[in-house]
Amino acid sequence: MLIRSMLALSLAAFLSLPVQAEEPMRDYTPPPPSQWSYLSDQVMGGVSQGQARVEGSGAQVYLHLTGDVSTKNRGGFIQSRVDLPRPFPTDAQGIVLRVRGNGERYFVHLRTSGTLLPCQFYQAGFDTSGDWTEVRIPFTAFKPSGRLLRKTPRASSVTSLGVVAYGRDHQADLSARWVGIY
Repeated sequence: MLIRSMLALSLAAFLSLPVQAEEPMRDYTPPPPSQWSYLSDQVMGGVSQGQARVEGSGAQVYLHLTGDVSTKNRGGFIQSRVDLPRPFPTDAQGIVLRVRGNGERYFVHLRTSGTLLPCQFYQAGFDTSGDWTEVRIPFTAFKPSGRLLRKTPRASSVTSLGVVAYGRDHQADLSARWVGIY
């Protein structure tokens, strides 16, 4: 009897929790995948190899990042990056991507007006599966690459966005489409 009463109270408490609505998309059209560029750790002596191709058609065009990520020679990344045509609104809360991949963890790197050195960025990770999934990453989830940066990037200071296979030896296979901001 006591267990039933406790379960009933727990269920009642759970059902009374407020439902958090998902933030609606903001009016911000991301640059198309054809404007993204490919970059690897080879610019600093690393040996990772890969490519970024535009695939799909019509409204289903996406970026396909593939390759071998190697941490040899102090390397460890391949990425595709795009410069923003205009700043995000000051009150933007985060970015929205549609992704699928090979089950590995990938990252979004943001550069801002405050990331002056090539090795400075803000990073947030996301997991993939073989199915297309919408990923919402709040700006508060992005961590700075060093101590000289703000703790959290300001939305209005973001200058570029990159999808990145990073930090460990692995085969990268990531398909991504930047949907917008919220």
